[in-house]
Amino acid sequence: MQAVILAGGFGKRLAPLTSETPKPLLPVGGKPILVRQIEWLRSYGVTDVILAVGYLRHKVFEALGDGRKFGVRIFYSVEEEPLGTGGAVKNASLFLTDDLFIVVNGDVLTNLPVDKMVEALGDAEGAIALVPLRSPYGIVEFDENGRITRFREKPVLEGFYINAGVYVLRRRLLQELPDRGNIEETLFPRLAQQRKLKAVVFKDVFWRSVDSLKDLEEVDRHFANNEH
Repeated sequence: MQAVILAGGFGKRLAPLTSETPKPLLPVGGKPILVRQIEWLRSYGVTDVILAVGYLRHKVFEALGDGRKFGVRIFYSVEEEPLGTGGAVKNASLFLTDDLFIVVNGDVLTNLPVDKMVEALGDAEGAIALVPLRSPYGIVEFDENGRITRFREKPVLEGFYINAGVYVLRRRLLQELPDRGNIEETLFPRLAQQRKLKAVVFKDVFWRSVDSLKDLEEVDRHFANNEH
């Protein structure tokens, strides 16, 4: 199976760490984000990884090479200027030969089973992984008399789900992607209106998006504490 990792962003919210290192190469628990993504995808049968790269791409070339040392084949789809998530996937279409392929945002770390997404696709054109929404704040609970009963640190908000940034798409959708623009704002709304987009919910998985220095610290701590 093939996968596209969208790894071309500037990572401005992680500056100054990203002034000389592209965000997907930032280490978490001693390994670059991209290496952890490749290892995860490989564990679910992905053999070819297409990296959509732009900003500081030469650093990615140097770090990952042809992918042989990670047990996969790596191909590079280069963006001379930002194309958005949809444009980036379309730009990588030259390398996509399988009927189905996976797309992953380059700042997502997860262990969710992507093979379950393929199985769930059915007659849909695409599938989006969903994970429970976690509150960005701690929650304070109190009783009918206004007395605080407990504090809950960033709990999962039951019944609400967010886009996990992991997709399975049929190859024929490539022709519907924009040359420039985000897949979440162009293709997905159309597929949803046509009822051709499948939601695949994952509740008991690890999932984090590395968007800020705090995220990076928390994810780094997670891997440091869970790999010994």
